[in-house]
Amino acid sequence: MRTFVHGTAVWGVACPRRPSRVAGVTMAGFRVRELDTLRMVPHPAVTLLVEFGGGTPVMDHAAGRQQRGSVVAGPGFGSGGAVRARGENVECVQVRLSPAIARAVLDVSPADLDGTVVALDDLWGREASRLRERLSEIASWQERFALLDALLARRHEAGPTVDPEVAWAWQRIVAGRGLVRIDGLAAEVGWSRKRLWSRFRSQIGLPPKRAVKLVRFDHAAHRLVAGEGAARVAADAGYADQSHLHRDVVAFTGVTPATVAGEPFLAVDDLAWPNREICAGRT
Repeated sequence: MRTFVHGTAVWGVACPRRPSRVAGVTMAGFRVRELDTLRMVPHPAVTLLVEFGGGTPVMDHAAGRQQRGSVVAGPGFGSGGAVRARGENVECVQVRLSPAIARAVLDVSPADLDGTVVALDDLWGREASRLRERLSEIASWQERFALLDALLARRHEAGPTVDPEVAWAWQRIVAGRGLVRIDGLAAEVGWSRKRLWSRFRSQIGLPPKRAVKLVRFDHAAHRLVAGEGAARVAADAGYADQSHLHRDVVAFTGVTPATVAGEPFLAVDDLAWPNREICAGRT
């Protein structure tokens, strides 16, 4: 386990030594003594958070609702800066699932999550509590990753798949970092626009236009965290101008690009997920 230090944030971070058996699955382990109001930044993946330590992470929503413990969040969760995470003595494994395989692994469509968060117990029942118990009994992070990966692989093999055309369209968006002509996707797969838009929304959880904006934002936000100037990022990431980038960042996070550049949620990615494209589903 390595130590991540960013301002006042100090976290222990563990990464698997081997890639997942399932393409589009990545994970990282976190040990945080004090998690202090961490802004949740939207990400182009379905997030599975499994806690197993003595502490319990808490998610505070802008409307006053709270969510505790292990959760599943849809792609784009946290838009508008509406969700903060906190807790003490938190130990957890965070899994990022490509939306193209999330339905098979979770037994629920990303569209049913609709950018929100649900308790893992509500989806998996007793299996969720058994998983937490087994993770807490294991001392090694690598063994924890292996246990969880085996479970995800079994569920993926038994679960329903998305249409190949839908999976291909999602991977085109991710590979192009959001710089694709969405009107041309239907023609490339040989479907009508109406059919692709309907299937994509129901199976990925986002309409194609929203998916393009989310993937483009994620790429731009990480470049801001890396220290690149907003004008350069806007030009390279396909925004019309710096004001366009500013509006998109505020819409997704509720704060300005300068503030996003200092977000620990994004800064830890270079350590926890060095290959972010695979996290989103570019396989």
